[in-house]
Amino acid sequence: MKKIKLSPSILDSDFTRIKYTINLLKKSNVDFIHFDVMDGNFVPNLTFGPKFISQIRKLTDLPFDVHLMIKNPEKYIDDFIDAGSDYITIHYEATKNIIPIFKKLKTKRVKTGISIKPKTDVNKIINYLKFLDLVLIMSVEPGFGGQKFMPEVLDKIKILKKFKKKYEFLISIDGGINPDTAPLACDAGVDILVSGSAIFKSKNPIKIIKKLYNICKK
Repeated sequence: MKKIKLSPSILDSDFTRIKYTINLLKKSNVDFIHFDVMDGNFVPNLTFGPKFISQIRKLTDLPFDVHLMIKNPEKYIDDFIDAGSDYITIHYEATKNIIPIFKKLKTKRVKTGISIKPKTDVNKIINYLKFLDLVLIMSVEPGFGGQKFMPEVLDKIKILKKFKKKYEFLISIDGGINPDTAPLACDAGVDILVSGSAIFKSKNPIKIIKKLYNICKK
């Protein structure tokens, strides 16, 4: 089986110990750090913005996987580029200006991503695959961490896999990913697991990270 990539979401980490968290992730050799950016508008929660990301950028060279759960991301995309994002994922449901955003990201050499909510038909984003480096499938309704995994979204991953020979993009999944649900996602064909509360609400985050990697090797 291919080696899975892991993108821990720091939303559920202790921000008063952020340097400790970043060092822990680096020590664990994770592939990305995932940032859940929420505006209290597109989703019913408010988190952090580009300034926070730029501050964390000073602490590590790990790739930043930035998930924008914000309405009209085109208004703020430059700020997140300048903050040091390596991947920027926007929501299909959040804007009508999708292609201009992708073109700007390509110009700035930032990897492009698109995400869809659990109830959004995956076929609605097929025409964008040629622009993409990453597709993020939400396995919970976006807005809050710690929600229950929705296994019905796995069918979207199986559909996307059919296009991977034609287009080069990674498939990521976010929402309720833990040692129990990770095997389902891996079997469906994901490339990246995004996991937050399972890691940072555990007594031993490093152990959970290793477990997630090892589960998908079986």
